[in-house]
Amino acid sequence: MAAQKDLWDAIVIGAGIQGCFTTYHLAKHGKRVLLLEQFLLPHSRGSSHGQSRIIRKVYSEDFYTQMMDECYWMWAQLERESGTPLYRKTELLLLGKENPELKTMQATLSRQGIEYQYLSSEELKQRFPNLRLTNEEVGLLDKTGGVLYADKALRALQDAIHQFGGTVKDGEKTLRINVCYWPEKVPGSYSVSQAFPCFMWLGLAPHSIYGLPSGEYPGLMKVCYHHGNSADPEERDYPMAPSDTQDVQILCRIVKDRFPDLKPEPAIMERCIYTNTPDKHFVLDRHPKYDNIVIGAGFSGHGFKLAPVVGKILYELSMKLMLSYDLAPFRISRFSGLGKAHL
Repeated sequence: MAAQKDLWDAIVIGAGIQGCFTTYHLAKHGKRVLLLEQFLLPHSRGSSHGQSRIIRKVYSEDFYTQMMDECYWMWAQLERESGTPLYRKTELLLLGKENPELKTMQATLSRQGIEYQYLSSEELKQRFPNLRLTNEEVGLLDKTGGVLYADKALRALQDAIHQFGGTVKDGEKTLRINVCYWPEKVPGSYSVSQAFPCFMWLGLAPHSIYGLPSGEYPGLMKVCYHHGNSADPEERDYPMAPSDTQDVQILCRIVKDRFPDLKPEPAIMERCIYTNTPDKHFVLDRHPKYDNIVIGAGFSGHGFKLAPVVGKILYELSMKLMLSYDLAPFRISRFSGLGKAHL
């Protein structure tokens, strides 16, 4: 890119939600920016495809909950700019037995002044009769929770990037999980229209279960297992592994035991790739050797909703501006004592 017309203030590699929001912030601030994507857009070979994602403020860590305040504002701003609905409030129900993790999340919500409701076992059973609950399970209802329309958000961002003068080039090459959709026995019993919330269920399996009410596929509820076996991102077209089958069997058992109004076998199964860090926190930092390279990675299956602020942070890092957030939890140096096998 030697010609003057091909000189850029920033080049962003990867047109998933994080790369798109980073490019959006750069272009919106008048920077000459190029966004590169190795696959032709749109595609389903990364971590940002699909029609829906959960949005929530409930977290164990204060810093994520604080970031989410600005994220909600930015998602609403993108809705206004695009004229496209990108968010639907459904609330988020966090389920599990009384344990330190649940208590920590409740304490964070209280400390940050987030509206929520604690539901006893009896209150849960009265309010959600279509869930099979034990007497030991309680709930936290995050009143801010809801559904983000993922595919629409990506399209809105890419349109905005063009409007702000940015350039997107696809087809420029530079951990997976299983997502299943279960058909309802009784139409609408787990739907957004019936005010059924998004949910996260702790302690049902070695890793948590989460899901969204039926909406993107009418009559089908999205239920996911927050786990999967390792996958080479360069070899994404692979047959189902034995561990994938085991994960689906875990979901089938949980659906049969806990969701009496769903049919026990999935109607649709989709895959999504996670890039996990050892502590499940992001990497947002400058490259330790090359000062002109900024890294945003390792979003560990919970980065989509936080992308507006992540993109802002990566814009600030790339332009060497004052940072809006403390990046101590996200620095690469926190892994300096770990060998490559742990990363």
